[in-house]
Amino acid sequence: MGYLCRMRLFLMPLALFLLAACGGNDQKGPTGSESDVDAARNFIRASLDNNYDAARSYLVPDSTNLEYLETTRRVRAGMDKAENRKYHEASIRIFDTKPLNDSTSIVTYDNSYKQQRSDLKVVRSGGQWLVDLKYSFNDSTAQQP
Repeated sequence: MGYLCRMRLFLMPLALFLLAACGGNDQKGPTGSESDVDAARNFIRASLDNNYDAARSYLVPDSTNLEYLETTRRVRAGMDKAENRKYHEASIRIFDTKPLNDSTSIVTYDNSYKQQRSDLKVVRSGGQWLVDLKYSFNDSTAQQP
């Protein structure tokens, strides 16, 4: 077998491996929510899982929203492990989605641990669906995710 044939046998699997490793990624990144409900669900799941870095990526990035998220993070950090585990194990239940216009929706949800319905505003900004916590925190009956 010639030198070129041996090199091809070695390089082909290597090239296929590199293509698979570096090739296109069909999975959506943290801000790749396809719809208002998807964005709400992704944000709520990240919050329930105590993953506030991921939750931040689904959030309208303004100082008020970031402050609300930080407040929620501090509250969760003060909870004991058992309660945090209950949040982590909770499932998300979406009850209703009310489109206000083509780029704003209100998603009504709860989680199986607290079982308290809350509303979450989701807006389309820059082609992405993002959560706006100002609506939830300005509502006196709103609960944390």
